[in-house]
Amino acid sequence: MAENEKNSKHLVNREISWLRFNDRVLAQARDIRHPLLERARFLSITQKNLDEWFMVRLASIHQMVQLHLITQDPTGLTPSAELDLISAAAGTQLKKQHSLYARSLIPMLAKSGVNVLAVADLQPDQYAWLQNYFKQEILPILTPMADDGTRPFPFLSNDSLNLGIRLAAGSKKKGKIDRYAFIQVPKNLQRVIQLPTGDGQTYVLIEDTIQEFISLLFNHYDIQEVSAFHILRDMELEIAEEDSPNLLKEVQTQLKKRERGQVIRLVAEKQMSRKLEKHLEKALPLNKRRVYRVSGPVDLAFLDTLIKQVQRPELMYTPFKSRLAGDLMGSRIFETIADHDVILQHPYDDYAPVVNFINRAADDTETMAIKMTLYRVSDQSPIIAALARAAANGKQVTALVEVKARFDEENNVHWAGELEKEGVHVIYGLPNLKVHAKMALVVRREFGKTTRYMHIGTGNYNEITARLYTDISLFTANEQLADDVTQIFNYLTGYSMPSELKLAYISPNGIAARLTDLIDQEAAHAAAGQSSGIWMKANSLNDTEIIDHLVSAGQAGVPIHLLIRGIETLKPEIKSVTNKIKVHSIVGRFLEHSRIYRFANGQQPLTYIASADLMPRNLYRRVELMVPILDPACEAEVAEIFETMWADTVNMWKMKADGSYIKHSKRRRSVDSQQLFLDHKFVSDKFAEKFIGDQ
Repeated sequence: MAENEKNSKHLVNREISWLRFNDRVLAQARDIRHPLLERARFLSITQKNLDEWFMVRLASIHQMVQLHLITQDPTGLTPSAELDLISAAAGTQLKKQHSLYARSLIPMLAKSGVNVLAVADLQPDQYAWLQNYFKQEILPILTPMADDGTRPFPFLSNDSLNLGIRLAAGSKKKGKIDRYAFIQVPKNLQRVIQLPTGDGQTYVLIEDTIQEFISLLFNHYDIQEVSAFHILRDMELEIAEEDSPNLLKEVQTQLKKRERGQVIRLVAEKQMSRKLEKHLEKALPLNKRRVYRVSGPVDLAFLDTLIKQVQRPELMYTPFKSRLAGDLMGSRIFETIADHDVILQHPYDDYAPVVNFINRAADDTETMAIKMTLYRVSDQSPIIAALARAAANGKQVTALVEVKARFDEENNVHWAGELEKEGVHVIYGLPNLKVHAKMALVVRREFGKTTRYMHIGTGNYNEITARLYTDISLFTANEQLADDVTQIFNYLTGYSMPSELKLAYISPNGIAARLTDLIDQEAAHAAAGQSSGIWMKANSLNDTEIIDHLVSAGQAGVPIHLLIRGIETLKPEIKSVTNKIKVHSIVGRFLEHSRIYRFANGQQPLTYIASADLMPRNLYRRVELMVPILDPACEAEVAEIFETMWADTVNMWKMKADGSYIKHSKRRRSVDSQQLFLDHKFVSDKFAEKFIGDQ
């Protein structure tokens, strides 16, 4: 208790910190710098982010409350107190989302000729068309499900949009009684319906359409009420790995069970009656605290569909052209990597060289083996195709496909099966650990000897998200690092524990131990009056051990710069506690995803890239990889990437001592790091010559 009370003065609750991050994303939907449809996309992203948070994080805390666990989070909150706090904060965020939708985005879209209308606002010819469309295309698919003594309350799937109907039945003599029925809007129907008439582009939502013509489904009944609602279930995957002889089958079994997880949230239209709400609370069952009322659509994720249908390029970002590293695109890619290490920063540097690396290895006669970890891949992955082709070409191919990657379990189970059919040796993961490391090893026979080439990245092997997320790729043939990566693959595929790694660090435990040693080393330098400094970029920071070492280093005089996009539970700039620590968060067009850990190291900087964030799950419950950037030119480039982002005044939010965030005031020069990188520049132009012309 005393430790938590002490920590609470300089720590923020993890979930509140995450909600503040989602608020910063929501701010992008208000930001007039972004084109209108991109602002709508940001709003949709915040909806999907919040949904996932409910299904995983809030669901976990809710379980703790139900189990009556007596614990405290690092800020001293019990599960019950934390649940109350974050539930209220989430409700506030939902209201902000819907207010922005109704008061800002919808009117602005209308001014641009994109109209999302209520059925009541349609012209007579539009209404007639919609009525006919409903009868022909929607009505035959709908299934009204009664809820009475002989027909029990229907199963409503996770992330489903539903209509609750309250009907009156009976006679004047016996009196009217309420009856209930439900319709789950089929997910294979178009949520957004475009009308063929009217000025500009006019749309209505399917739930509004069904409500308008609902009487066609309930002849001879007096419909008292029709209300839309959206439900989410607890989607945590509980895998008893110690008791399961077959991890793949266990994952498949748990995926089926997860679909029937406890309902964790219901978002209902504001006008839903208390009668219908109480009926749902009892039938689902659901605690009243998990019900949220909103004005407008109960699920704003439909905006993604709307954006695709609208097709208005002038209302979206101008397409960008990534720099293509030509020396990594031809058949001489291995010669280039043998000559020198190469750093790429995606999406500003094209992802094609990563795909080419695996493609060339698959088709190259000198390649003997390919080993790779896969966490999230695209639906039509060219890398999966290359691995299958490599196996068909007689090469030894090993792929670790992490079948426990949250919400990608089904996709990964599918790809694991497809790769096995093609002769690839597939590993499904390790017991009790997710494998989150991003690495590929190509073994070739050159001039009578074995040579190894590696790609190590901070992001997934997914060419689609590589256009949306910022990540760093390292190509290298460093022999010591190759020895380490070989050991790590042997650990993943067999029973060989890595021992005495020369350059690489892996979690569980190894990355945390190395980082705390380096932090303490900087503290020692500062205490001795020597120059010192720590620069860290990650998606999240909430590991209390790392935080404690950072606080101590700051108190020793080490200047610490933290670029943390999302969860950040350490309050900076508290007098005499964290006054040497500064925290920035960059939220912009691209999702900041790269991880960089850099230390002054007595004026001989040490720079690492990693797959791991500074969170307990990454540092102690996953297999993650952190490697040094050894080539001086590459190290200087990564340092300049960090400095350019730190100088950002356009996308940057500054964390205050109370844990809240403020937007940069821009009183000085305007610096947009993401735009600079799109223009192939750094803030100091030190590396400008690298980007002269596209190769």
